[in-house]
Parts: sequence; C-alpha cells; structure tokens
Amino acid sequence: MLNLNSTIDLEVKKFLRWWKRELSFLVPENIKQLVNDKQGFIIVRPQNSHLELSYILDKQVEDLGKLDRNEAGIAQYQALLAADERLFKANIIVRLTGQDAIQKELALPAAAKENLHQVISYEIDRYTPFKAEQVYFDIKPLDVINEPGQIRVMLVLTTRQVLNALYDDIKAMGISPLFVDYEGAPNNLELGNEYYNLLPEWLRQKTAKTPRLIHSALMGATVLLLCAAIVMPVWLEYQAVNELEEKISTVEKEARNVKTLQSNIDGMIDETRKLIDEKNASPPVVVMLNALSALIKDDTWLAYAQYSDGHMQIQGESPAASALIAVLEASELFANASFVSPVTQDKNTGLERFQITFDISTKRDKVANP
Repeated sequence: MLNLNSTIDLEVKKFLRWWKRELSFLVPENIKQLVNDKQGFIIVRPQNSHLELSYILDKQVEDLGKLDRNEAGIAQYQALLAADERLFKANIIVRLTGQDAIQKELALPAAAKENLHQVISYEIDRYTPFKAEQVYFDIKPLDVINEPGQIRVMLVLTTRQVLNALYDDIKAMGISPLFVDYEGAPNNLELGNEYYNLLPEWLRQKTAKTPRLIHSALMGATVLLLCAAIVMPVWLEYQAVNELEEKISTVEKEARNVKTLQSNIDGMIDETRKLIDEKNASPPVVVMLNALSALIKDDTWLAYAQYSDGHMQIQGESPAASALIAVLEASELFANASFVSPVTQDKNTGLERFQITFDISTKRDKVANP
C-alpha cells in the first residue's frame, strides 16, 4: 500500500550522477576509450589460501582460474596477464565471501544521514560484535521507501586483520583494486562511481585527474551541444516569429492608411453623387426659361418668374390667361399647372393679369425634348 506520509528525498548529487550516466550513452565508444582505457572487470575472490579470478565484460562472465596466495601466485598472475592483453585494461575488484565479511541492514534516524559513517563508527559495537578499531566498514544505501523520520542502509564490514592480510597478498602480485565489496551485497558495476568500498582511504586507488578532466569536459561539451540542439530551433523560431510580427505590423499600418484613404475617397464619391443627384433633380434654369419662352406666345409677357425646389411661379399679362394652363400642361417639362390667385383684367390695356404655379419634371428625356 502506498505510504502517503513518506517524505520525498531529492538528492541533487544522485540526480547529477544519473544524468551524467544517461548522457554518457551519447558519447561514441571510441571517444570513451580515449578518455578511459579501462574495459571490463577482473573479480578477485579470496578462498582460504588461493584467489579465484573471473573476467566480466558486458555482463558476460569468464572464469580465469585460481592463484595461490604466495610467490607462486605472483608468477601465475604475471603469466595470466601476458597471455591475455584484455586484462591490462580491466578494473580489478576484490569481492569478499561470507567467510571474510558480514552485512546488516540498519534503520537510522534521518538526522544521521549527513554523517552516517561517524554515527555508525560510534555505535558499531551495538550493531556488531566488533569495535570500530577492529573493522573496516562502509555503508550501502538501500533503494527502499523509508518510514517518516528514518533511513534504511546496509552496513557491510570486514575485520582489519583479514583485509590487511589480503591487501598485502594482492599488492605483492601487482594487483591494485578499484574497490573491495562483499558478494552478499555486491556493487552494481553499471552505476559508474556509485560504489561502496571497504578499503580505507589510504589504501584506495588514486584516480588520475587528466582522464577525469577530459571526461568531464566531454560530458560538458555534450550537455552544451544537447542544450544548443534544443534551444537553437526554439530561438530561430522565436526570431522568425518576431520578424513576421514586424512585417505584419508594417502591413497593418499600411492597411490602415489605405483604409483611411478609401474612406476619404468613398466620402468624396458620396458628396459628388449627392451633388450630381441634386443637379439632376431638375433641368437647368436656362432650359426651363427657354422652354417657357417657346410655349408662351408673343402677345403674352411675364413680369415675374421664381424657381424653387422643383416649383416655378410666374406672373404676367395675356389676352387669354386661362389658355396658358393647357399650354403648360402640354409640355413634357412642366406639370400640375394651376392659378395661384384669380385672374383679373387690366383696365388700361385690357389684358388679363395672371399668377400661375407649376412643377418641373425631373425626367431627362423631357429635358432633352421640351
């Protein structure tokens, strides 16, 4: 059952080691070999008066035989190296058996995590039948879900007497182990540097700085190239989007200007159309007067004429004013002729005074043929 009370332990160093291990797959094998000439592992297991050797490469195990823990064993080891050049490039691991080492799982307070070795060194006589000065020990973290406020680790130890004697024997043979572990809790050889090691600090291999620096530089270059491969397309797309936005902004500005000009032009067209419509609403005054002159006989004269909003009003004298209505109605230019006031007769001239109003036709064909 899932324990929701367990704390999530974020270990930055562990994450970086995992990230480095994952990135190492991106580095070609020939470049890896330039940086690290070590290939495979030689596993050395002490068994009473002799050493059992095996070779591991890509999870394939090959038995190399047994060596005596004496001067004869030195000659045997040298002959083994001479017969197989692979062994020169292999890391050497000493793996203790149950006769020489023990393990014990411990549950400790989480506060002890920062200085586990020191805490266990003080309490080792509680966990084992040995005192701290009698043993070499190391701690292997357990990949388990810890209870709240606790951590679980594996304590692995061997007596100093056993390990010192073994180290003297393998050192005489020219064997310099990468680490010493216990077969009951073996290190995972695929995890790179995440090993526990029963060897004390003063007996451990001194790692050459140059390969490590080259390896770190290559890993850093790989990370940079990977970041560049991820970031550059995004950056280029960002630049392209910015350029498109600038072009769109310019086009939009021009479009607004064109729209403004179009609006002004449409306004001018509307004003012009209105003027034309107003002009075409009635024929020109000259045409109206010309048509009126053609219709009225010479015995009739006008004293007053006024045109406004499609209507014309005339005043004058005529021998037969009543006949003017029919004359005006017969014209295609004039319509709705009528007297505004009664017709009167001038006593001096004998002519009839009239005041007539009529509408002006808006049909163009009537204007053309009054």
